[in-house]
Amino acid sequence: MAIRAYITTLVSSIQAAEDKNRGLRFTKTRVAGSCNGEGRRGLLLSTVVAAAAIDSKTQLLEKYLKKSQENKTKNDKERLDSYYKRNYKDYFALDEGALRQKKDLTEAEKGILEWLDANK
Repeated sequence: MAIRAYITTLVSSIQAAEDKNRGLRFTKTRVAGSCNGEGRRGLLLSTVVAAAAIDSKTQLLEKYLKKSQENKTKNDKERLDSYYKRNYKDYFALDEGALRQKKDLTEAEKGILEWLDANK
């Protein structure tokens, strides 16, 4: 809609400049006639421009969607690892000193130490 209004205004100003250069005076019939013709041309042009813009946006969105779906598992893993690093590193670090001195470790405690070694 905005493109149509802009194009109509632009065409009208060009037509007015051409008429002024020729020394013509505007009458109501002349102005009404030129607006009708320019409005239809402007509408056609704006429709073509809008269709091209929508098509290019659609292709771009499809490209990003495809790329996102291809990397979904990798992105999910990175997000989850980031969450764990932010929220559990300090918590597990509190137990680290006591766990490293302990001789008989449970599977969970071994997992905690492995995780701390991998995420330092």
